[in-house]
Amino acid sequence: MNGDIKDINLASQGKKRIEWASNDMPVLTQIKERFEKEKPLKGLKMSACLHVTAETANLARALKAGGADIVLCASNPLSTQDDVAASLVKDYGIPVFAIKGEDNTTYYKHITAALDHKPTITMDDGADLVSAIHKDRKELIPHILGSMEETTTGVIRLKAMEKDGSLKIPVIAVNDADTKHLFDNRYGTGQSTIDGIIRATDVLLAGKTVVVAGYGWCGKGFAMRANGMGANVVVTEIDPVKSLEAAMDGYRVMPMSEAAKVGDLFCTVTGNMHVIRKEHFEVMKHGALVCNSGHFNVEIDIGALESLSTKVNKGIRNFVDQYVLKNGRSIHLLGEGRLINLAAAEGHPACVMDMSFATQALATEHVVKNKGKLAAKVYDVPKEIDKWVAGLKLKSMGITIDTLTKEQEKYLASWEEGT
Repeated sequence: MNGDIKDINLASQGKKRIEWASNDMPVLTQIKERFEKEKPLKGLKMSACLHVTAETANLARALKAGGADIVLCASNPLSTQDDVAASLVKDYGIPVFAIKGEDNTTYYKHITAALDHKPTITMDDGADLVSAIHKDRKELIPHILGSMEETTTGVIRLKAMEKDGSLKIPVIAVNDADTKHLFDNRYGTGQSTIDGIIRATDVLLAGKTVVVAGYGWCGKGFAMRANGMGANVVVTEIDPVKSLEAAMDGYRVMPMSEAAKVGDLFCTVTGNMHVIRKEHFEVMKHGALVCNSGHFNVEIDIGALESLSTKVNKGIRNFVDQYVLKNGRSIHLLGEGRLINLAAAEGHPACVMDMSFATQALATEHVVKNKGKLAAKVYDVPKEIDKWVAGLKLKSMGITIDTLTKEQEKYLASWEEGT
């Protein structure tokens, strides 16, 4: 089984990208080397629904080295790197079901194909595999040891399933690990979102008013990077604590109804739907740029934008569509409202994905070691995994840190000493 990819002849270029990314993933490389010796995943079938990038390829290679029989499908129709998919099939013998730009029918056909593998472990970026299992492939549930979830949106969906009693398999919320969201979401999303926007538009951010919808870890990272490039950052939020934090970080905070009037560039990173809506499009500046860096393409109400438009000029630049409104103004939608950092760029740098995917691999091993002991609920990644990954990452960067003295350990363990 080879899967369904665009062109096997792209493999040589894909292999170069995979090897280049591997050079900046020392933690995952060390795990791969141990997995090759110990084979902790031997005999297990795995289906992974992830962004098919060079970094993901190295995770898949590590899991295969651990003995897993793994297949991969895309977690977003625009995020696949076709040359990487080809190399995984040709050079590493890992079946891939993913083609960049695939339509929704093909996307879900590929998810079905990944589940036809009859996995005992699944891995998700957005919970589409787990959702499909619970809706359409319930016969797989008794055989699944657990699943790993990589992104905020997926964890939200899974916790909702757990709350209403719908979740039937154990899930590890890899996204919530400190070595994931504090770094991948903040520094990875921050840099890669800027990268995607600039590749798509060639816009100069200095002096522009950039509106960031959502001030979670992804929003913080993007706001920080935009500010660093000279943008005037505005944050919109629904959470009073996050709003206060944004204000104290030096950003203007206001409702989207007000921000829509002043923004030059808008980016949604909330995990919720229709954050930018009809009433916002109606007051935006001529030439406003609108994009999304949340997982699903629901954060921008594209249907409302279409209803306000008399004409849509597709592809005026790669990944830029121009919507000409009835009043003559234009609004530019980037990347069809999908993840701009993967649609128009290459996703997060390998250095930060090293930690996320190391945590993924070790969480998978944790599920296997605890076979039969995990209930159908959402679990946090064990803290010892977080600390081990962070420690090894520091070592790879040539950084050493302090350790407690015996006296300090005793002090922290005692309640008797005070002022």
